[in-house]
Amino acid sequence: MTDPQIERKLIEIMRVISESEKPIGARNIADELQNRGYNLGERAVRYHLRILDERGFTEKHGYNGRTITASGKKELEDALIGDRLDFVITRIEELIYKTDYDPFSKKGNVIVNLSTVDKDDFDNAIDVMKYASTGGVSISPYIKVFEEDSDSRVYVPPGCVNIATVCSMTFDGLLLKSGIPIKPAYGGLIQMEHNDPVQFLDMISYSGTSIDPVKIFLIRHSTSVLDVLDTGNGCILANMRNIPSSAVEKTRDVLKHLEDSGIGGVLNIGDSDAMVGAPVEEGMAGILVAVGVNLLAAVEEAGISVTTSPVSTVLEYGDMTKL
Repeated sequence: MTDPQIERKLIEIMRVISESEKPIGARNIADELQNRGYNLGERAVRYHLRILDERGFTEKHGYNGRTITASGKKELEDALIGDRLDFVITRIEELIYKTDYDPFSKKGNVIVNLSTVDKDDFDNAIDVMKYASTGGVSISPYIKVFEEDSDSRVYVPPGCVNIATVCSMTFDGLLLKSGIPIKPAYGGLIQMEHNDPVQFLDMISYSGTSIDPVKIFLIRHSTSVLDVLDTGNGCILANMRNIPSSAVEKTRDVLKHLEDSGIGGVLNIGDSDAMVGAPVEEGMAGILVAVGVNLLAAVEEAGISVTTSPVSTVLEYGDMTKL
């Protein structure tokens, strides 16, 4: 039987390979493992890849790198179930740690979502996003566009364009940097009436899923963001995080500075009543935020095909441009 530590590294390597949309080499795998807290060099990665090849879990494509096989995908799905349930929140916490945006200089890293649209649909998608960015249903009107091979950090499929939007998890990183303990709690679908949140229609805990809750609701096509923009009534995506009740006033100050710098979207701060149905523990308060991918939900509602990966990476906010 292989050492449990080696097995854990094999699983993490398969995760990295499975998340890549093209064959990925040992050097890039090692770099990503470093980002996830694994001190595994390129040589060690090659050793582990040989084990995965022998088991039939990965396939080598010459110098292009490796992809995961059907057997590998099944093994990944079956392995370490409890660990997988914590994977989403762990990934979020990694990105929160890397957030260092300064609202006064408007410089520094923010967490972003990445969405892919066909080049032929790009102009129409941007028009919808511009409209949606004026309705108070998202975080920021700033985006960054990636074309094919324009940036080695972001893979763009042939014939497509990637659009980065500011993710609401940026709030978590900035509040944490301000000394405010904060933890993502729920993501879900919120009913809006007269532009005010009324109730969570459905929600999923971040600590109890192996898929980002916001992505689940995007896949379900359950929003009506355009209706909210047109009439004030409909459904948008939002998430909620917890902070100590004693930190509410300081939190309001930090969020005010962020809003002044162009990063907003906070719907409510307070107890369970203010969280429109999401439970808040005693001694804690909640922060309810409209998520950045509502811009892309509106694009889908307009009949434009788009694939979105929430909470994807961090980008320099100063490199983003206004819609």
